[in-house]
Amino acid sequence: MPRSAPHIPVLLDEVIAALAISPGETHIDGTFGAGGYTRAMLDAGAQVIAFDRDPDAIANGRKAAPVGLRLVEDRFSNMAAHIDAPVDGVTLDIGVSSMQLDQAARGFSFQADGPLDMRMEQSGESAADFLNTADEADIADVIYRYGDEPKSRRIARAIVAARPVSRTAELAAIVRRAVGWREGQKSDPATRTFQAIRIHINRELGELEDGLLAAEQVLKAGGRLAIVTFHSLEDRIVKRFLRDRSGQAPTGSRHLPDVAQRGPAPTFEAVAKAIRPGEHELARNPRARSATLRVARRTQSPSWPANMRGAA
Repeated sequence: MPRSAPHIPVLLDEVIAALAISPGETHIDGTFGAGGYTRAMLDAGAQVIAFDRDPDAIANGRKAAPVGLRLVEDRFSNMAAHIDAPVDGVTLDIGVSSMQLDQAARGFSFQADGPLDMRMEQSGESAADFLNTADEADIADVIYRYGDEPKSRRIARAIVAARPVSRTAELAAIVRRAVGWREGQKSDPATRTFQAIRIHINRELGELEDGLLAAEQVLKAGGRLAIVTFHSLEDRIVKRFLRDRSGQAPTGSRHLPDVAQRGPAPTFEAVAKAIRPGEHELARNPRARSATLRVARRTQSPSWPANMRGAA
């Protein structure tokens, strides 16, 4: 965790302010990455349990792990299995990290050619495995659902016709040809397809939903939850979860008495409206452009039953 780490945590000041850390508190950083949030939490006097599913991130963090930091190689959705007592804060920075994007060998980006991998955990089905074996309809569904790509069927047809596909540059070229894009035109369409496949391979939205439920379980009364998202699919899940868990979800029939529609007591209360990066943040960190921070405080109410996931 050298302080010279080149990756700038998004909305760092806002996240730390929202957590309102007091010395001696225990906080969870569910997405350790390069350790930016963790470092700031430690500097504020917290003990930190940091999770990451990427073995590279954990290995890099262990090279110079400071006192007060415990690193766990696991998904943040499993955080409850690794703690002995409720914690004072949980922070999640959702999506792919800059370190993963910047390494061509990981296959997350088409900015430099590399193997078509995209696995955060570096195990299981790779992007190449999926694209070379899945049905055309399944590929199209993934690209449409997670990439909001209106030409998903055309792209999926082109991918299947070009099999086997093994490199990021190959896939980017296939997508561009399928949609008739040429260099110099606005917004490279390969971006949406890469995002969609990455989300599918890593089960990112399901992991976020499970992570929110885990945070509800591990936070003590008064504990703070801070979540940074980077696109509307992620933010919608967080927004709906906090709406439901704070008792703000729309009720059912207006003809039924309120007592008949009342669910479990709210487990969260909003701390502030959604926070977005300002001009200074955007100038020093372009990655923050699409970021949204949502913050909530845990109430004293017990966690909802496991079968009540809410609208998330």
